[in-house]
Amino acid sequence: MAITDKIYVKNHRQIASQLETNIPKGAFSGATLDLLFQGENLAKLDETTQDRVLDFAEDFMDCDCQANPHCGHPEEKFIEYLLELREQGLGPDAIVDVMGDDYMLYAYPGDVLSFLDDSVRTLEAVESLADVDGNEEMARRARNTKQNLVR
Repeated sequence: MAITDKIYVKNHRQIASQLETNIPKGAFSGATLDLLFQGENLAKLDETTQDRVLDFAEDFMDCDCQANPHCGHPEEKFIEYLLELREQGLGPDAIVDVMGDDYMLYAYPGDVLSFLDDSVRTLEAVESLADVDGNEEMARRARNTKQNLVR
């Protein structure tokens, strides 16, 4: 299961109440994306929630794909965001706090830790495969990225 399947809308009940409908808790659920980013629904949200939803849309959903927001690019961008927060030295608890402040999203710190651990293991595999293949540049990039995540 991808980390984006474990990212949830903070204040889910409050938002559902403002929209006067049920919405899934998952932030990257297709139904959640559809409901939150329809113009008439966005107008029903309080100003703070609108700002966070618009920030989320600008940062992760800015893509020209015909299938947007269901093209996979929002998830990819969010994963990059999480990895950048870790490279800045933030731990799982701090990452959860920051994404809550930035986008009104939350996750369980254990899920974030598991994602970060899986990311390091994947980078180790990439480094090993690149070494075997003789691709020194890719091995170096994987090693450097891994080192930035484990500091």
